Amino acid sequence: MATPHRIAVLALDPVVGFDLTIPPTIFGAATRADGTPLYDVKICGVRAEPVRASAGFTIVPDHGAEALAEADTVIIPGTYLPEPRHLGTLPEDVAEALALIRPGTRIASICTGAFVLAAAGLLDSRPATTHWIRAEMFRALYPQVKLDEDLLFIDDGDVLTSAGLGAGVDLCLHLVRSDFGSEVANRAARHCVVPPWRDGGQSQYIERAVPDEGSDGTGPTRVWALERLDQEISLAAMASYARMSVRTFSRRFKAETGQSPGTWLLQQRIRHACHLLETTDLPVDRIAEAAGLGTSASLRHHLRSSLGVSPLAYRKTFRAA
Repeated sequence: MATPHRIAVLALDPVVGFDLTIPPTIFGAATRADGTPLYDVKICGVRAEPVRASAGFTIVPDHGAEALAEADTVIIPGTYLPEPRHLGTLPEDVAEALALIRPGTRIASICTGAFVLAAAGLLDSRPATTHWIRAEMFRALYPQVKLDEDLLFIDDGDVLTSAGLGAGVDLCLHLVRSDFGSEVANRAARHCVVPPWRDGGQSQYIERAVPDEGSDGTGPTRVWALERLDQEISLAAMASYARMSVRTFSRRFKAETGQSPGTWLLQQRIRHACHLLETTDLPVDRIAEAAGLGTSASLRHHLRSSLGVSPLAYRKTFRAA
């Protein structure tokens, strides 16, 4: 049997507590169908000493920096370590720890962990993202990095970065999907009760996720569209319902949701189809019609494009006991 993929999660004092828990949770849930673990996750510090977490607790890593030298993937969670966040440098012991990482090792960061990678020179001339709140600070310290704070995560091959907090879940599921396929990633998502897929290109910051009561924005139009997903809904029809020009509606919609109307509508159709696959015994062609995707072939195409699985495989995974 193949050796589990070795992951080292480097907790840098003070570490963002939520970020630290994501890798062991997601990768720990990624198993073969018989429950065999596919990953060996080690939490390590620069030294095997207590590390403070931002959530008000302290952890004692089982491993020091030596775990970095043995890892296939190294993940740096968010940290409040002052040097990379304010000076653009690394403490000497952190730099020495990162130097232990073998060439060719996959490296990923969650949230402000990107500051550490940038200070180490690992993001020079590369695309990267971080928490949108820290984007201005990051850009001032590391102008050599091609920062895009609008994205949930960026996969640049051997180096990956994600936005803040929940985007770390999306990044880790993306890694599982890349390593072992969609079936394993979907099973891990189901175990952790999180969405199985959010595209890395999705906007991380939405100005108003939920419109205010009585809002004159696009919220009522979204409700209107969700009530008739089985029907054809054009951009012009949505704009007309909102009593806006197509141009104004598209601009307002993007500001409120982070997506274009067409992208949002397709995503809602796919989500509705997934819900029906999970909760009903309807045949695939009926589900495609109910979600407004037309034919079973169209539904298969969109599920494979977004999740990498067929409708029947999705149903089997998410209705499993």
